[in-house]
Amino acid sequence: MGRVTPETSHRELTVGEVAARSGVAVSTLHFYEAKGLIRSTRNQGNQRRYPREVLRRVAIIKVAQRTGIPLAEIREALSTLPQGRTPTATDWSRLSAQWKADLDARIARLTRLRDQLNDCIGCGCLSTAACPLRNPFDELSEQGAGPRLLDPT
Repeated sequence: MGRVTPETSHRELTVGEVAARSGVAVSTLHFYEAKGLIRSTRNQGNQRRYPREVLRRVAIIKVAQRTGIPLAEIREALSTLPQGRTPTATDWSRLSAQWKADLDARIARLTRLRDQLNDCIGCGCLSTAACPLRNPFDELSEQGAGPRLLDPT
């Protein structure tokens, strides 16, 4: 693709160029577009063309996915950004702040899981020595099914 110059800075990108620059497969870009995460236009030959700002949007999607944010939440957050301009550092700060509380809660839940993995999980099996102490008479069953001590709600 080459270096960006004033002459090429407004040129739209092909799907192959976006894939090469973003490190995302062409099929993934098509999937993102089908899910409403990014947009393209079609040229006279009916080929997809992407504005340059799609590169930053794809980067945001990749980072959000790595933190475990569902695509529906990513789409919702990206919908708050104006179309036709590259997302700014301020945009990213706002988006990431929205996701921080959820990420902190997931980290806390995973830390609890890691720290209690060898303990009774409150499933009601009463098969380990800890169950009669942590879940006498299967009292946790009144809170619902599943491992109640590992994933408190």
